[in-house]
Amino acid sequence: MKAIKITYWISTSIFALVMAFSAYNYVTAEAMKQGFMHLGYPDYFRTELAVAKVIGAILLLAPVGVRLKEWAYAGFTFTLAAAFIAHMASGDPVAMRVSPLVFMVLLALSYVTYHRLPKTAPRSSSQTAVA
Repeated sequence: MKAIKITYWISTSIFALVMAFSAYNYVTAEAMKQGFMHLGYPDYFRTELAVAKVIGAILLLAPVGVRLKEWAYAGFTFTLAAAFIAHMASGDPVAMRVSPLVFMVLLALSYVTYHRLPKTAPRSSSQTAVA
């Protein structure tokens, strides 16, 4: 179980860090603005995606409920799949096409190990008040 926990935290931390860094670049780097224009996306989508990536990264790392984590995993899966399709459709170089798939593998590793972590029993409100 220790190996699963370590694998989960390493893969999740790296993925969340990469998503946070890309969100930062979305709002600060002129090259990203040009990249979104090249892909045919409106400029406001860049900001929306940056906010969504930051929220998703926080949800993956924070001790939140399973449902919120599942939404974060689903959102990142859709985002990475859409990025792959957009780069394929625009004829971008192979490196641009492959990078979303690489991060999808990292996300999948995080997801699989998350579901293999031992689950702790939820406490009732009376136990929480006493503890």
